[in-house]
Amino acid sequence: MIKIGTALFEAAEQLEKEKGISKEVLVSSLEDALVAAYKKHIRNKDIDNIETILDEETGEIGVFSTKVVVKEVEDPDTQISLTEAKEIDDEVELEDEVKIEVTPENFGRIAAQSAKQVITQRIREAERKLILDEFVSKKGTLITGIVQRKDERGNVIVNIGKTDAIMPRKEQLPGEFYKTGNRVRVFVLNVKETQKLPQVIVSQAHSEIVRELFELEVPEIEDGIVEIKSIAREAGYRTKLAVWSNDPTVDSVGACIGPRGSRIQTIVSELKNEKIDIVRYSQDSVEYIVNALSPARILSVDILADDEENHEALVIVPDDQLSLAIGREGQNVRLAHRLTNWKIDIKSESRAKQMDLNRGVEIDEETYSQEEVDVDASEDMAEEI
Repeated sequence: MIKIGTALFEAAEQLEKEKGISKEVLVSSLEDALVAAYKKHIRNKDIDNIETILDEETGEIGVFSTKVVVKEVEDPDTQISLTEAKEIDDEVELEDEVKIEVTPENFGRIAAQSAKQVITQRIREAERKLILDEFVSKKGTLITGIVQRKDERGNVIVNIGKTDAIMPRKEQLPGEFYKTGNRVRVFVLNVKETQKLPQVIVSQAHSEIVRELFELEVPEIEDGIVEIKSIAREAGYRTKLAVWSNDPTVDSVGACIGPRGSRIQTIVSELKNEKIDIVRYSQDSVEYIVNALSPARILSVDILADDEENHEALVIVPDDQLSLAIGREGQNVRLAHRLTNWKIDIKSESRAKQMDLNRGVEIDEETYSQEEVDVDASEDMAEEI
C-alpha cells in the first residue's frame, strides 16, 4: 500500500466547494490513474482484473489483482492455486475469488505522475460536464453577463459565470456599442459541446428575448392569464407582440402596458428604446390583421384566399394612411405579415377605386377587414407615395 495521507481528501472537499466537482470524481480519478500506471508498469494494457483500493481512514491506497482459486494454475495473471489462496484466507474454496495486493515497490513516484495527468484530465471533463449541464438547462432563458471584449470577427464575448459566451454579430443589436465591463441581459440561444469548455451562444436580437422580458415584467403572463400568441421582431428597431387574455375581466394589452406604461417602459429600456407595438390577438382573421397593422387606420379588408397553404388579404387604407400602413421601408406591413402569417397586399383608397372603376365594379366602403401584408406588394405600394 502507498501512504498518501489525508491531504488528498481535504483537496477533494475544497474542490467540491469551489467548483462543484464531487469528491467521488477526484477519488475515482486517482484510482483509475493507479490502474493505468500499473498496467503500463507491467506492460500489459489488456489485463482487466486490476483495481485499486483506497482506505480513507489510514490514507493508504494499493493496487490489487482479483484471481480465481483453481486446482491447477494455467494463467498466473488471473488464477491462483488453492494452496496459495489458503495462505491469504483459510476459508477460501475452489472457484472463489481472492484479492491479492500487487503494488510494485517504489511505485509511488510513477503513480503520482500518472495520477496527476489523469486527475487533471478528469477534473476538466467534470468541469466541462457541469457547465454543459448548467447551460443546457438555461437554453431558451435570459441570463445576465458582463461584456469582456470583442474578437477579431466582431463577436462579443460575454462572461456568464463559469464560462464565456459568444454573441455573434447577427445576434447583436444594430448600432449597439458593447463596452467592456458593461452588464448585459442576453438570451441563451444554443449550447455546443466541444473538446474544451462548452460553447454557449447568446443573443440580444432573438425574438424570444422579448417573450422572456414580458414574462418577467407582466405577472399575468407568468400566471398564464395573458398569453403571448405571436412575436415579430426586427431587433433594434421594432417589435409587434400579439397577446390574448384567457380571462374576460383582464385586458391583455393593458396588462402588458402596465400602470401609466410602467411595464412596457421597463422592457423598452432593456431593449435600448426599441419600439414595441402591443397587438390584441383575435381568432377573427380580419380583426387580427387590422390590429396587426396598427397604428394605421384601415378602411376594408377582403380575404382573397384562406386555406391550408395560402392566407391572402387585400387591405384598403385612406390615401393619407398608406405610408403609415406600409411603414418605413415596408417595416410595418412586413412585421404584420410575420405576426399573423397572412400575406397582405395594401392599396390606397384612390388606387383601389381606380382599379374597380376600370373593372366596372364598385367597392363597399363599409367593409372592415384585414390580413397580413406581402412585402413585395408593399414595395409596389411604396412607389405610389
